[in-house]
Amino acid sequence: MRTLRNRDFRRLWISGGISGIGSWLLVVAIPFYVFALTGSTVATGLTLALEALPALLLGPWAGVLLDRWDLSRAMWIADLVSAAAVALILFADADRIWLIYLAILAENIATMVFRPASRALLPAVVGTGNELAAANALNALTSSTIRLAAPPLGALLLAGPGIEFVLAVDIASYLLSAAIIATVRTHRHPSGRETSRPLEGFRYVVRHRALRGVLVGQTIFLTANAGLTALLVPFAVDRLHAPGYVVGYLISGLGAGYLIGAALSTRAATWLGTRELLAVTQFATAAAFFALFNAPSIPWAVVAAGLIGLPGSILLITAETTIQRTAPTAMLGRVGALFFAADSLALLIGALVAPAVTLVLDLPLTLNLLAAFAVLAAPLTLAVVPGHPAAFTRISTGA
Repeated sequence: MRTLRNRDFRRLWISGGISGIGSWLLVVAIPFYVFALTGSTVATGLTLALEALPALLLGPWAGVLLDRWDLSRAMWIADLVSAAAVALILFADADRIWLIYLAILAENIATMVFRPASRALLPAVVGTGNELAAANALNALTSSTIRLAAPPLGALLLAGPGIEFVLAVDIASYLLSAAIIATVRTHRHPSGRETSRPLEGFRYVVRHRALRGVLVGQTIFLTANAGLTALLVPFAVDRLHAPGYVVGYLISGLGAGYLIGAALSTRAATWLGTRELLAVTQFATAAAFFALFNAPSIPWAVVAAGLIGLPGSILLITAETTIQRTAPTAMLGRVGALFFAADSLALLIGALVAPAVTLVLDLPLTLNLLAAFAVLAAPLTLAVVPGHPAAFTRISTGA
């Protein structure tokens, strides 16, 4: 692939893959560990909610700083902070569960810097043409492969060597990722007085009809997705009557679907316009949610998880590429941070509300109501996102 001939993209891609392996090993391990320590769906949901707080509360200010900083430096520093945060979990137990919550907060403060920095740096490395879509698709393809293999491996390691080993692997992956990112030579230098306006990213998205529409539609969809994710372990244990580590197999099914979707994403972009592609993939993913949470057995649930991943991957890649192409280069940090803050708001609401609703309604009804809520994102996207390609061009910032 031509994109991999780009030295700096290749290094970003490798570092992201290494870091992703460590992080995805914890996807099953941490919720299951918290659930095992507490036996509480609310405590498990709180781990997801805490992931959202840093980006929600601090994200816009981080975006301002990123539009002033050297982005590769910000990324490797964030990796080092993440490694230190994960190390805190080594000292946690049933009496010190707060250490896990503190570690999640610290790691996600670092992630709040890393993710928008990565999004802003990528167009500087590969440009905004076809190579950008190809780079996003390759990143998604790699992430999907890791998502397919790492969660069940994490579950096996959790059952074998234990949580300490899984944490050690994640720490090492962050350190290695930081070392690789530190060698990236491409820089994106901001220019002009835009860098001093903390709310300019928000104002730009509000003024830009296409970005505003994508933000609204995706926030609704991701709120439902967060609620369903928060209930995934209780669903496996209480509904499928399976050990909690079976969630690893469900996430692997999701990863298989993501793998296929990532491979098809660049072709899918030629079949439909941006608005239609977003709406179709939102609807298809929501329909697959119904299939998963009404599955009669583990094999059927794994298949349904794969059906979630296929359109879900195309949805995320389409939204990512649209943001990178539409936001001004000098404002990508702030615009990206705003979208991540919205994602975090969705995560916070879903992770807190969904477990609380199960205390009033039963688990199956809650799951189906959340899936129905996800369906609403598709018609909303059709209503608020413009259909004409010209609507996805950059507008004047007035600077």
